[in-house]
Amino acid sequence: MKLPSKQTSIKEAIAHIKDGDTVMLGGFGVPGTPFVLIHALVKHGARNLTIVKNDANEPDMGVDHLLKSGQVARLVTTHLGLNGHAIKLMNAGEIEVEFNAQGILAERIRAGGAGLGGVLSDIGIGTELAEGKKEIEFGGKTQIIEPALRADVALLHAAQADSFGNLAYVGTAQNFNPLMAMAADRVVAEVESLLPLGELAANDIHTPGVFVDHVTELGELSEEYAVVQR
Repeated sequence: MKLPSKQTSIKEAIAHIKDGDTVMLGGFGVPGTPFVLIHALVKHGARNLTIVKNDANEPDMGVDHLLKSGQVARLVTTHLGLNGHAIKLMNAGEIEVEFNAQGILAERIRAGGAGLGGVLSDIGIGTELAEGKKEIEFGGKTQIIEPALRADVALLHAAQADSFGNLAYVGTAQNFNPLMAMAADRVVAEVESLLPLGELAANDIHTPGVFVDHVTELGELSEEYAVVQR
């Protein structure tokens, strides 16, 4: 059986995103953040989005473009510390922000990809992180029920891919991107280098192509990608 090519234009790959969708954005700071796909989402114009991302990037980078265009209703993240604009929007009540401990965010996404309803944790008990969440007694300890996270779409950046969508990440892009690829109904990956099927070594693949719906090859990387240029 011949495996299909999933190479798609950026415009076609983004066209499926609708108002009100939950969108996971890969990345750990700059590495793994799909800057080109984010710009395309701004142009596409879908609004009232829930964005799930480890961080809010910095002003005039990544997520901040979506915040400035008014497309984000809710942000699920671990910190906003590098983005003063995001903090101002939160304090003004213009966006809702849900904070998570970094490991908990990763685990909630992993649970969503594994088909679990959630995970138990004692992290954050008695703090704002636990407000509104259910607690149970389990194993002689109080545990918070952390619900699994899934998304309508995940937008990812990978260093390499083949035409079927097998993805290889570099550095800290490996932290959230593989988890998000398993936890979304549709997965779109922008890649620095798109290889013919079979030329990406099996041991280098971090996300199998069965989880990926669209791949699009980038040209020259913009300044936003500066710290990951190799």
